[in-house]
Amino acid sequence: MKNNIVLLTLVSGIAFGLPLFGCSGGRDDAELESLKQRIAAIEATEKMEQANLANFDDLDFNVYSGQKWDELSRSHAQDIVVHWPDGRTTNGIATHIEDLKGMFVFAPDTQIREHPIKIASGDWTAVSGYIEGTFSEPMPAGDGKTIPATGKPFKLSMVTIGHWKDGVMDEEWLMWDNQAFMKQIGLAE
Repeated sequence: MKNNIVLLTLVSGIAFGLPLFGCSGGRDDAELESLKQRIAAIEATEKMEQANLANFDDLDFNVYSGQKWDELSRSHAQDIVVHWPDGRTTNGIATHIEDLKGMFVFAPDTQIREHPIKIASGDWTAVSGYIEGTFSEPMPAGDGKTIPATGKPFKLSMVTIGHWKDGVMDEEWLMWDNQAFMKQIGLAE
């Protein structure tokens, strides 16, 4: 927004032949057109950034929290690369959906309701929020074993960084503290 104000001031001064910031008036049409193109590019970038953030809100508040997996492609590329807090990386939306579904097995009421911090810069977004739920069902532990539910609620701070291409994320970084999560649900001290 600050860039727009400066550029609009310059364009206005050039258009009316006013001297600004020590510059002489009467700039040529090519310079004026160049400034107009820069303003249009800045406005297009800001519009894309706001659209990506709105898509992120819908992703977390509606799609993820509502387990609407068939709608995940509105925000995720088919070949998305996802970096998980435990250090693993997955490839593809189908794998990502299966991993996300696993978060609801032991806490079916899991949801994200807010993004108190939202940042966008070009093709990048970052949001913070809270994953909330209750460890109310047995948690799969591998080899057919489960961990009994503790009934404890959790509210876990999280950050998600996304790289966007053609209106969807092609790479995503999920961050939260797994140790804090285990403490909250009663599986660690």
